[in-house]
Amino acid sequence: MRQVVFASSNAGKIKELQALLGEGWVVKSAADFPQIPEVIEDADSFEGNAAKKARAFAQATVLWALADDSGLLVDALEGRPGVYSARYAPTESERIDKLLAELKDVAAPLRTARFKCVLCLASPSGKERLTTGTCEGAIGFERKGSHGFGYDPVFVLPSGKTMSELSREEKSALSHRGHAFRAMLPELLSVR
Repeated sequence: MRQVVFASSNAGKIKELQALLGEGWVVKSAADFPQIPEVIEDADSFEGNAAKKARAFAQATVLWALADDSGLLVDALEGRPGVYSARYAPTESERIDKLLAELKDVAAPLRTARFKCVLCLASPSGKERLTTGTCEGAIGFERKGSHGFGYDPVFVLPSGKTMSELSREEKSALSHRGHAFRAMLPELLSVR
């Protein structure tokens, strides 16, 4: 069995990676290594934060480690919230409220946005590989849907549905994280 540690405690992300890799793999998570302190995401880029987490877990576990950093980039806000997406406001609901308030006077055609995810795969010896995935859309005027998390209820896809209106399978096929995972798959399959 090959092993990789995903530097996350998010059960949904772990399941997504396990499904992508299939049998013959054991995907461990940050929850399996409670002795590893939380890695502070203080880099000024998604790439920097993902690499920082992957390096820390690869060195601490002596396993290949995968880490991601992702966020929402809104064109009318000059790319904000960007790397601060998870820290834009204290709670998910407050983050969405703040985003909608900042865009209240912005017309629909100018509300373009994208989700971006960067994955970093790091070896205990210091090798690193990066992949990126994006998902284009726009910010709606109100929350719609009951699935997903984060900004999903206001992120409108070209189909007119929000990310929160998609099934898990549909979201995985279209999402920034799904694109980044699929781009990383050949790298992961080459791990020995």
